[in-house]
Amino acid sequence: MTDDVSSEPTGRIVLLTTSHRVAPGVLSWPAWQTLRTADRVLCADPAHVQLPYLREAGVEVALEAPDAQALIEECAGGHTVVVLLGGEGDRRLTDGLARFAGSGRFAVPDLELLPGSYDLPGARLLDLVQVMDRVRRECPWTSEQTHEGLAKYAIEEAYELVEAIEAGDREELREELGDVLLQVVFHARIAEEGGPGEEDEPFSIDDVAGALVEKLIHRHPHVFGDATAKTPEDVNAHWQRTKQVEKQRESVTDGIPLGQPGLALASKLAGRARAGAVPVELPRGEGVGYELLELAARAEAAGTDPETALRAAARTYRDAIRAAEGVGE
Repeated sequence: MTDDVSSEPTGRIVLLTTSHRVAPGVLSWPAWQTLRTADRVLCADPAHVQLPYLREAGVEVALEAPDAQALIEECAGGHTVVVLLGGEGDRRLTDGLARFAGSGRFAVPDLELLPGSYDLPGARLLDLVQVMDRVRRECPWTSEQTHEGLAKYAIEEAYELVEAIEAGDREELREELGDVLLQVVFHARIAEEGGPGEEDEPFSIDDVAGALVEKLIHRHPHVFGDATAKTPEDVNAHWQRTKQVEKQRESVTDGIPLGQPGLALASKLAGRARAGAVPVELPRGEGVGYELLELAARAEAAGTDPETALRAAARTYRDAIRAAEGVGE
């Protein structure tokens, strides 16, 4: 190749990228067209997941690590060369092509970046499942964890998520959502191994997600069916009726965890009784417990979460204490 810019057709270099999160062989129509009409297709990775499918489709792929100058020369005369990139790309190649293009002394082929497949929303969850699987197998600490041993972390992470929401810190919110999601994926990965009893059959994160999808569709007939719901109250009433039928509950109080914080428990009980139109009065008694019960029920009826309200007041109280101590934030 000379240093003079040639007048002959310079050809075309296509850098073809694919997502490892999409099934191999599932490529866009422009990608297949380009691959089948290219003069040459190159790939530096002999283990690239797309290779068997390209060969099956009759696309000949040369296993070469393309050099920028050699690639430019191959395109001389108007040829098209496709380079099948790996997941990390090829920084050496792209930097080399950029240097030639920036010099102004060479007839550089047209350069095109062609995505052959795209990630769908939620695709990074596949990465999370794969990473969790490897960590479970190879990390000494993670490989020994059980559902029982991890239970406390689920509670801690849930509280930290609530704190991030109430603080209005979006960066913290994103991180805490990830920590809560980790607990779900971690427990599901442990569940794949089954349990100590014969009745403890294995299940996976796909089983968890599949059951959740079915539940959401079943409990939202106004979205996925013919039912109508004009207000949030209509939606909640249907939700409660559906759950009662599904779980064959005898009481509106069934399924309410008694171990949750007291104000939240009182509010939940009051909400279930009100939604179920159960004709029951608040019990009357002496002491602060009954007074708090009445306050929680009143807050729930007004659409206020008493736990959230009390935490907000407690934070204000904390700030006042720190100010009285002369302690800065």
